[in-house]
Amino acid sequence: METPSNEVFRDSIATINEDGKRNWIFPKKPSGPFWEKRKLVSYFLLAFLFAAPFVKINGNQFLMFNVLERRFNIFGFPFWPQDFHLFVISMIILVVFITLFTVGFGRIFCGWICPQTIFMEMVFRRIEFWIDGDRNKQRKLARQKWNKEKIRKRVTKWFIFLIISFLIANVFLAYLISGDKLIKYVVEGPFEHLGTLIPLLIFTGVFYFVFAWFREQVCIIACPYGRLQGVLLDTKSIVVAYDHKRGEGENGRKSFRKNEDREGLGHGDCIDCLQCVHVCPTGIDIRNGTQLECVNCTACIDECDTIMEKINLPKGLIRYASEENIENKTKFKLTARLKGYIAVLTILTGVLMGMLALRNDVEANILRLPGQLYEQKGENIISNVYTYKLVNKTSEDIKNISFKIRNVEGKINLVSNADNLTLKAQDIAEGTLFIELNRSDLSGDKNNFTIDVYSDDTLIETTSIGFLGPRSYN
Repeated sequence: METPSNEVFRDSIATINEDGKRNWIFPKKPSGPFWEKRKLVSYFLLAFLFAAPFVKINGNQFLMFNVLERRFNIFGFPFWPQDFHLFVISMIILVVFITLFTVGFGRIFCGWICPQTIFMEMVFRRIEFWIDGDRNKQRKLARQKWNKEKIRKRVTKWFIFLIISFLIANVFLAYLISGDKLIKYVVEGPFEHLGTLIPLLIFTGVFYFVFAWFREQVCIIACPYGRLQGVLLDTKSIVVAYDHKRGEGENGRKSFRKNEDREGLGHGDCIDCLQCVHVCPTGIDIRNGTQLECVNCTACIDECDTIMEKINLPKGLIRYASEENIENKTKFKLTARLKGYIAVLTILTGVLMGMLALRNDVEANILRLPGQLYEQKGENIISNVYTYKLVNKTSEDIKNISFKIRNVEGKINLVSNADNLTLKAQDIAEGTLFIELNRSDLSGDKNNFTIDVYSDDTLIETTSIGFLGPRSYN
């Protein structure tokens, strides 16, 4: 079946031409109220991104994602491998939160918050405008031969892109290995840490490739989030939309002519100036409706409003609106889907808060040494050997740690550090200990006891053990 002419745009993407080759996008430099607001949001998020690995709360890095050691800090709250379930719930909450806003407000995350969009549009693209000029000058420069001007501009731009990519790679490294460790590596010299330098250079190359060449295709081709729109959006979702009823009228668009009665002739307010297309960073025509390439950056809103002002027509031909709002003038309201996502988000957040409140600052595990049976000392004393592991999740040292058996008279002997066991901040202490109990306290060959862990006289954790003894015969 042949595709209708007005749906041809859905068969291809703007970054690929008819020959299947790369079609470079040269967007016009945006301006307007939304652009200014996006700049402020971007400045804040960039400052946050660069500062977060070096800011500490109670001695914990504000954000850290140490995948290799499975240690994570989220808003200064540490998550250890033992807290992996808490980290998973946190990530699920984040996904539900993004999904909720997508259902309600479309791809607003992509246009305003996504690091790819912020770096591309607010950093690299603005450097490109500064060096190469606006849309027409960039197109002209791309077509002209490699003369001194083009070589100078290209080398300057590529060099700056490379430096910024290296800086971004360092910041992301700080999220992975911690800001303190990154500063230490820089002070000691990169060649002292080749195992870190090589991955750093690889990621520098990846960032450079993304922002210098792949660019908007990350949002169009690589990012799966754009494709989720088809599942998550409905006619009630608020997106960047073209008011086709007002723009097309009864007889479609028409170029602007001064003192012409457009309404009387049945033409809509769209004057077919194509400025909304020229300013789009992904090269789409928003007048074709919602498309997966649209990142809701609002550049077309600002540009269209500017044109409407010049020809004395009302603003808002392109605006944040839902399909139902355009068709039926209905206002935004919470749908059953949105209420469902809000309910799920509230429940998950409550569960996470409860689990965080119940989480101990110290975690203790005491396990009987595999393959070892009990040892009988004298006539009545039975001994078992164990390994212990203590995890300090706080930013302070815990001193004078001792172990006591609850409700039973017995001895616990540590192989080392018997007098003064100290657990350093955000560290793990491991060792071996022997537990000796009187045979009269045992009820067969398998027994369970509770071990209390103290710091001085303060109970900091409890754990349970299995204790082997001689089998009793009646």
